[in-house]
Amino acid sequence: MATPLLRRPLIAVDTNVPLDLADAKEHALDALDLVRRRLKPGRILVTPTVFQELVFLAEESDAAGDRDQARQALQGLVGWGLELVNLVPVAHGIVERIADKLQEACLLPSEEYNDGLVLAEAALLNCAILLTGDAHLRGLDFQRASLELRAFDVETLVVATPREIVAKFF
Repeated sequence: MATPLLRRPLIAVDTNVPLDLADAKEHALDALDLVRRRLKPGRILVTPTVFQELVFLAEESDAAGDRDQARQALQGLVGWGLELVNLVPVAHGIVERIADKLQEACLLPSEEYNDGLVLAEAALLNCAILLTGDAHLRGLDFQRASLELRAFDVETLVVATPREIVAKFF
């Protein structure tokens, strides 16, 4: 009997996670370590919007401390084992359509459009978990978001903070 192929679990991180790692925040470091140990050989992904936000902060932030932190986050991605991924061009269009739909359904505030992009990218990449400290993503109406995502043939993923991951699974 053939052994079924096991898929490597995918975990996406929101922008605040690499920033917290650059700041050596214990909850982020512990969550990353825990995910690596428990979900071997899982992959931890940095989606295109997260990367763009980090680059923007590193180049355009008004506060020098924020620029430095974003630069440290960008430089640390590989060392922390975070994989930068991209989507095929057609998927970028789908990501925008999903984010637009989340806005239309009033699931996220209009000024938090990028949160919708990050969620859509993680869902399209078939991530099981989105690690984020973002209150808007954490407060998302899970049932309504699931319906909106399923309309695009993508599954809803678990949205959790690094602190929650550590508290539940450490």
